[in-house]
Amino acid sequence: MVRAGSGKTLAARRKRTRKLTKGFRLSRHNLYRQAITTLIRARAFAFRDRRAKKRSFRRLWIIRVNAACRMRGLSYSEFIHGLQLSTIMLDRKAMSEIAIHDPATFDKLVEIVKTHLKKD
Repeated sequence: MVRAGSGKTLAARRKRTRKLTKGFRLSRHNLYRQAITTLIRARAFAFRDRRAKKRSFRRLWIIRVNAACRMRGLSYSEFIHGLQLSTIMLDRKAMSEIAIHDPATFDKLVEIVKTHLKKD
C-alpha cells in the first residue's frame, strides 16, 4: 500500500513560514531550512531587544533630566533625592517630557526640590 503524503498540510506550513520571512535577504526568505533557522534567530533577537529597548529609553530619559537639572544648578542624584523627600511621584519619562516641553514647570519642580534639600 502506498504511504500517504501530507501534501496540502506541508505546503501550507511552508507557505506560512515563507510569509513570516518576507523581507529577509537572499535565500533566507525562500529556502525553507534557512528560513526556519533565520526565523528562530530573528524571534530570539526580537525577544531580547524588547527588553533592551526599555533600558536604552530609561538611559535617555535620565540623560535628559540630568542635563535639565545641571542647567539649573543641581545634579541628577540631588534632584531625585529631593523628589523623594518632597514625595513627588514622577517617573523619568514624565520628567524628561516636562524638561523638554515645559521648562517653566520643571523650574518649579527644581525649586520645590531645593527647598526640601535645605530642610534636610
